Amino acid sequence: MPEATRPYRSSLRAGQARATRRAIVEAGSALFIERGFAGTTVDAIAAGAGVSRKTVFNSVGGKVGLLKLAIDWALTGDDEPVALEDRPVIRELVEETDPRRVVVLWGHMVTGIAARLALLHPVLTAAADVDDEAAALHAVSERNRLAGARGFAEQLHGLGALREDIGVDRAAAMASLLMDPLGYRRLVLDDGWSDDEYAAWVARLAAASFLPPTAG
Repeated sequence: MPEATRPYRSSLRAGQARATRRAIVEAGSALFIERGFAGTTVDAIAAGAGVSRKTVFNSVGGKVGLLKLAIDWALTGDDEPVALEDRPVIRELVEETDPRRVVVLWGHMVTGIAARLALLHPVLTAAADVDDEAAALHAVSERNRLAGARGFAEQLHGLGALREDIGVDRAAAMASLLMDPLGYRRLVLDDGWSDDEYAAWVARLAAASFLPPTAG
């Protein structure tokens, strides 16, 4: 009997640990957004999550570790152990061969990620000014966004649908700017655009900027 119950107990413990980690990240994210990175203490995070200070460190490794998890989950949309590139929305995008459909799908993907990152991204930017670990995390985040933008540019180039006067490097830099959550904050959160309006705007800019007139 002990042997039979061991996998169940192990699964139960893993589920409890995951629920605890989720509670810590949710509490920490809310506090970061409300008080800023520097103004949020581990004690406050622990209180918000209903756990001990030690549990916070054991579960997420401190404030920067928590912020990294929060950003990772915002990028993917949840805490499932599935890489961003393996998510259905990304698979649909990279498998599309119609250039104009590609920019539409990309606009929706960019909008979905920006919506989840809009309030957390300023926290990371501000944290990078006061914490070396956060600065390193911010640098990785910027590189990852540029890498994602390059993947989009290379996809268009591979389809023969990237304007010849731009090139992949410049297109990647331009696409990375469109992926910055700042645009979403300004137009959706501040000015009241809907997500659909924002996604359509991003797609129109992408089509006008990257596709030759005859593409698609």
